[in-house]
Amino acid sequence: MIREGNRIQYVLSFIVAFVIVYALIPPLRKLAFRIGFVDKPREDSERKIHREPIPLTAGIAIFIGFVVSFLLFVREDLAQTAAILAGSFLVLAIGTVDDWYKTHRKEFPALPKFVVQVAAAYIVYKSGIVFYGFSNPFTGQEVILPEWLQLVLTVTWIFGVTTVINFSDGMDGLAGGLSAISAGTLFIVAMAKGQSGSAMMAIIVVAIAIGYLRYNKAPAKVFMGDAGATFFGFILGVIALDGAFKQATVLSLFIPILALGVPIFDNLFVVFRRLRQGKPIYQADASQAHYRLLSTGMKPKQVVAFLWLVNVCFSMMSIILLLLNV
Repeated sequence: MIREGNRIQYVLSFIVAFVIVYALIPPLRKLAFRIGFVDKPREDSERKIHREPIPLTAGIAIFIGFVVSFLLFVREDLAQTAAILAGSFLVLAIGTVDDWYKTHRKEFPALPKFVVQVAAAYIVYKSGIVFYGFSNPFTGQEVILPEWLQLVLTVTWIFGVTTVINFSDGMDGLAGGLSAISAGTLFIVAMAKGQSGSAMMAIIVVAIAIGYLRYNKAPAKVFMGDAGATFFGFILGVIALDGAFKQATVLSLFIPILALGVPIFDNLFVVFRRLRQGKPIYQADASQAHYRLLSTGMKPKQVVAFLWLVNVCFSMMSIILLLLNV
């Protein structure tokens, strides 16, 4: 049961985050047109399916909405609060630089993005948000991993989720919808485990994703760019570590993985395919599920709705695992 006071806090945090994103996107959209911070369509690209310049400033509104609501309602300790906000800012900043390059039809090098995103994940690790290990479901014994492995798994998880959400941002409403569904699932998991801090972060992410979707549903009026997509991925990775991965058994480790099922499994396929073909992992192409489905003749709205539904199914599987308590 959610206590009355907690319920009000969750509702208030949702409203504050949603209103900020909803209110900030229009003025930031106008600013984007004035300074030329827009994603321009390209006839020679199979990935650019829009036909008009689209502002790339929604990521800034998303970040502000999260930070304000986080500071008002989340009660993490000072070190973890600073780490989450610092890591988020680093990811947003390097994503914004990448987006600026794209507006000038240039490619920002992959190495600086990789270094900054790994650094952001490391900051979170140093604050104590760590994948420590798991418990044996048969004996109840805690299996604590060596520190070096804790570091590797924590950073890999955060960096990996950051990357797969970014890779999934290829159609109007897709990444925002997947983020909302995944965050909603992680909210349920955190509530079931009595982890109020993680639950609060998750409901804030649901709110900012829905606020963004108001302007990003097809035909999109604004994009969040790499800045917003990597921010969503980073925060979702942190929420899972701070919530679903805590006190996890071997089987319940799959709960957060299934909650993020579509972006994780689709982009694992994409990464292995690119490696097999000798392409750089960061080299954009049309190998993601949404592009493959689009090539079958499905309309963009149908593709997005289908992938949302698949992610809901993955999320339901994760909640079943939670209820089984295995």
